[in-house]
Amino acid sequence: MKKTGKFAAYPRLNPLGIGKNISAADLIDETFLAYNGGRLREAAKLLTEKMLPKDGFIGMSLTGALTPAGLGKSCLIPLMKAGFVDWIVSTGANLYHDLHYGLNMQLFQGSPFLDDVVLHRDGVIRIYDILFDYNVLLDTDAFVREVIQGPEFQRTMGTDEFHYLLGKYVSERGRQLKLKDSSVLATAYECGIPVFTSSPGDSSIGMNVAAMSMRDLKLIPDVNRDVNQTAAIVYEAKSSGHKSSVFILGGGSPKNFMLQTEPQIQEVMGIEEKGHDYFLQCTDARPDTGGLSGATPAEAVSWGKVDPDSLPDCVVAYIDSTISLPLLTAYALSRVKPRKQKRLFDRRDELYNKVRSLYLKIGTVTKIKTSRKLAKRASGVGTKTIERDR
Repeated sequence: MKKTGKFAAYPRLNPLGIGKNISAADLIDETFLAYNGGRLREAAKLLTEKMLPKDGFIGMSLTGALTPAGLGKSCLIPLMKAGFVDWIVSTGANLYHDLHYGLNMQLFQGSPFLDDVVLHRDGVIRIYDILFDYNVLLDTDAFVREVIQGPEFQRTMGTDEFHYLLGKYVSERGRQLKLKDSSVLATAYECGIPVFTSSPGDSSIGMNVAAMSMRDLKLIPDVNRDVNQTAAIVYEAKSSGHKSSVFILGGGSPKNFMLQTEPQIQEVMGIEEKGHDYFLQCTDARPDTGGLSGATPAEAVSWGKVDPDSLPDCVVAYIDSTISLPLLTAYALSRVKPRKQKRLFDRRDELYNKVRSLYLKIGTVTKIKTSRKLAKRASGVGTKTIERDR
């Protein structure tokens, strides 16, 4: 039976039965055809057919307890090493728990239905169904405190530089322990991937930095640098003829921090721009309850965060990241060849100074125009006053 004209744009929904040896990528293509499965398939297609090609810039935001669940090792590191992630905004908690793996500490698969009073008595920490010894926290804290006392940390710096330096020490510890691909921070250091956190004090890493400041630690996170540095990365993508994409896991502050780069460029700096080109989000939150931070791609258009012309290429898959990320990782690695690392961290000063110079130039022109308008207005007011006096 031939398709009629009204269905010409839509593939027939008639899947084959699932075989025992089907790959994850083929499973998505052949059986994820409707509802949230269909949205995940659209997300996979968007990532591999539009976001990754032509050396597009991809920023990834991380919210939720992903690294303690092992998703740093299983998904994030393979994506980073393949050149599929160019810069990251994460909660501090994800980066802190990533250190456990980078230091070869033990976490265990547990159950969400255990007695927490008993666990507390036995010195066991629970993150839903993930278990580890309380000493894991103490030993990780001790590592952070030891590292940040080094001379290179005794100054004000952006969180990307802080995480780069911290990642250097995690990478070195990993070599000593003969670990391979165990830490997101270590991999970011090795690949030159900038890693920011939108709320530096909101994690155990920030807590240790704060405590050590009472012992004359000179390290101060430069949040102003972070805001401008992330905007500079996005501006570099757009001004160099590349696409700027956001791959958002969860929501929260990291999502907004990544998306606000475009309003920072357009609204605040006054630089002409149109918004991110591609938007992919995996979330289980809803916009009508206020839980979907930054709201939907369509709403983001009204803020200038997303290019209105690219709205059809924005996908929100309402799926838990612990399910969607492994599937999207398998799909991307299966369908796209590894890309050359952009090593944006190595160019941080260059990119920052580029957007700073442009902003100062625009500010100078604006100041001159404003001064002329004020002078003209003052001249007009004076003339009318004189005429009235006469």
